[in-house]
Amino acid sequence: MSVTTPRGFRAAGVAAGLKTSGGADVALVVNDGPDAGVAGVFTTNRVKAAPVRWSQQVVQGGVVRAVVLNSGGANACTGPAGFQDTHATAEHTAAVLTSVSPRLILGAGEVAVCSTGLIGERLPMPKLLPGVRSAIRGLSRDGGPAAAEAIMTTDTRPKTTVARGSGWTVGGMAKGSGMLAPGMATMLCVLTTDAVAGPATLDEALRAATRVTFDRVDSDGCMSTNDTVLLLASGASGIEPTPAELAAAVTAACQDLAQQLVADAEGATKQVAIDVVGAADEDEAVEVGRTVARNNLVKTALFGNDPNWGRILAAVGTTAAAFEPDEVDVAVNGVWVCRGGAAAEDRSKVDLTGRDVTIRIDLHAGTSAATIWTNDLSHAYVHENSAYST
Repeated sequence: MSVTTPRGFRAAGVAAGLKTSGGADVALVVNDGPDAGVAGVFTTNRVKAAPVRWSQQVVQGGVVRAVVLNSGGANACTGPAGFQDTHATAEHTAAVLTSVSPRLILGAGEVAVCSTGLIGERLPMPKLLPGVRSAIRGLSRDGGPAAAEAIMTTDTRPKTTVARGSGWTVGGMAKGSGMLAPGMATMLCVLTTDAVAGPATLDEALRAATRVTFDRVDSDGCMSTNDTVLLLASGASGIEPTPAELAAAVTAACQDLAQQLVADAEGATKQVAIDVVGAADEDEAVEVGRTVARNNLVKTALFGNDPNWGRILAAVGTTAAAFEPDEVDVAVNGVWVCRGGAAAEDRSKVDLTGRDVTIRIDLHAGTSAATIWTNDLSHAYVHENSAYST
């Protein structure tokens, strides 16, 4: 259940001293081939971290043989020096890998870099680079779980997945529990496959997957500077699935990881699915779902076990979606508390004592639908984020 489940991949996770906790904070995923195709999607935030800008360039080349990731520092808003630190990390990784693995002759342009942690501070390179060397020494086919642990920040548990095709596999790991309002993906995610697939096919599959999974997670309305999702293909299975088969497996892996992210959202006591149906088109369904997901009055009501459908309807009314206010229906955990824009079933029938919540909104304006996944807003979320940098 990790990035090393597909054939052709090794990984490692080590402690380099970047985290004050002393926990694992440097991860490495290496593609031993024979192929090295890659695709990536990145944050649409205009403020992009140095590793995002570096990896965007690398992915354009279509070949990635290694991904080095660190927690304990985002390397965002660090200026030219921060970008040079990313470049130096890629150069160091390539040089050491080449020296210890002669069959892996690679340059810095084949190394993607990902970072996560506090924004605005440079990484301690005297700790990071030796950590990369240690990770290279620790590379193994069983190293996926350790790599997933090393990329955690405020996560309470590692997040890994596997989706199986016919003779080929997709594996993955992700991190993220805060700043979860992706504009393409999520905090950090590495997906691997031993299928035979070129960069164009990988890119098509990845974008199709993230559009309906990571891109529809909206935990706290805050978009990260570091969001990165990479898909690497080793071709080690010798099997070339159809583009549709590959996209289906990648989507299944992303969906599993996306649900794990929502379940581990900072301070969350509720895991919420907002199903919008009867929309004029899919984009409007997404807009309505995302608007409700980001509404603090709705989120705090859910934390208090209050099926306050008036707050939901008010949030829907702030969108540009096509609908008639006196035709909208709203159900909370299967109870239609609002019909035709007015009170319907007794709200006391709604059971919100469990963790899972489903809000269904029928706009009666068309045939399109979409689901957005979110969580409630709790005291714990406020506490954790008020003290994050200290």
